[in-house]
Amino acid sequence: MLVNPNPNSLDIEAERQDVQTAARAIGQPHLTLEASNARDLETAFATIVQRGTGALLVGTGAFMTSQRERLVALAAQHAVPSSYNSREAVVAGGLMSYGTSLTDAYRQAGIYAGRILKGEQPGDLPVMRSTKFELVLNRKTAKVLGLAVPDKLLALADEVIE
Repeated sequence: MLVNPNPNSLDIEAERQDVQTAARAIGQPHLTLEASNARDLETAFATIVQRGTGALLVGTGAFMTSQRERLVALAAQHAVPSSYNSREAVVAGGLMSYGTSLTDAYRQAGIYAGRILKGEQPGDLPVMRSTKFELVLNRKTAKVLGLAVPDKLLALADEVIE
């Protein structure tokens, strides 16, 4: 897993803990690498290659999102199957993503804005969590990596990029 070690982000720490717990539960070795700048990304990928890591989960957060294209390029350069939290990384050439639908989140924000414009007080509106998650696969990237994507996974995907 690759994360930005932002000490002010409880979400990133919770994500890190969840992944460690899941890895232990299925008996998989787990390595968390940290990156907060471009040089750290290069170092992280060198470590991934050196250790023969089989796959990479790219963590959430503004830094990872801003480095999406660089991360996809490094994963391709080093032939590391990588999973991201947003479909935009898969559109950019990443292997796969699973995460909340930004389109749905924007729609929800628009509904909130409409309610506020109609006179409701923001403090009276309920807190909403994402309810729509999407799995996006890039079949072309899978082929380049020499991976066969099971038909069952293709059937479950919300979008398959050819």
